[in-house]
Amino acid sequence: MASPRLDGKVAIVTGAGSQNTGIGNGRAAAILFAREGARVLLADRRAEAAHETLETIRGEGGEAEVYVGDVTVESDCEAMVRAATDRWGRLDILDNNVGIGFRHTIPESPLEEWERILRVNITGMMLASKHAIPAMVANGGGSIINISSIAAMRPRGLAAYATTKGAVISFTRALAADHGREGIRANCIAPGPVYTPMVANAGMRDEVRERRRRSSALGIEGTGWDVGYAALFLASDEGRYISGVVLPVDGGVLVR
Repeated sequence: MASPRLDGKVAIVTGAGSQNTGIGNGRAAAILFAREGARVLLADRRAEAAHETLETIRGEGGEAEVYVGDVTVESDCEAMVRAATDRWGRLDILDNNVGIGFRHTIPESPLEEWERILRVNITGMMLASKHAIPAMVANGGGSIINISSIAAMRPRGLAAYATTKGAVISFTRALAADHGREGIRANCIAPGPVYTPMVANAGMRDEVRERRRRSSALGIEGTGWDVGYAALFLASDEGRYISGVVLPVDGGVLVR
């Protein structure tokens, strides 16, 4: 019988909770990593959301712990990595999943909202990676997965969000180029219009949800599981020769 795909590995998933009951991108990745043998640190600002993910993982016999912190605070990111390495002795995987958005064009964008989305969507990834990379290098390398969006390639009324998600792509390529010789693989997932608790929480109308479903070439609705399975592949040794790529998970929206 084959070993689990992440057997012996330690992962941090930021944004490992969900806004509501259900499966967001971070929760899906965390559950799938644990199912495949990883020990997972569930990082989130909201303890209750992270503990819901923890209950699912432990209920399936997996191993995980919760870390409550804010990825925009450097001391929290440093402590987050230390929590994983102190608990399990190593770090192999970082899934940078935290992100926010707001719907404004540039003339409509309040400066404070612009600065906030930049800090959450890109500075948070930088701070988490800054402290994760030395821990990964110490045990021979690792995999960093950053969550972007197809909005980076097809912006529509989400100027600030699209800007940050484009920055995530460039940031990912910089990590791949700068740290590949240290055994670090860095890749980026660009979800399309997947239906997650964050989307549901925004009050999406049924007709809009249906229009999003029809927008894909496949004509089906994506979920957090689709993004999670992509992250699982990139985290595993099956992706050992893949670094610096952007993987759309969009049902073919970009080709239409």
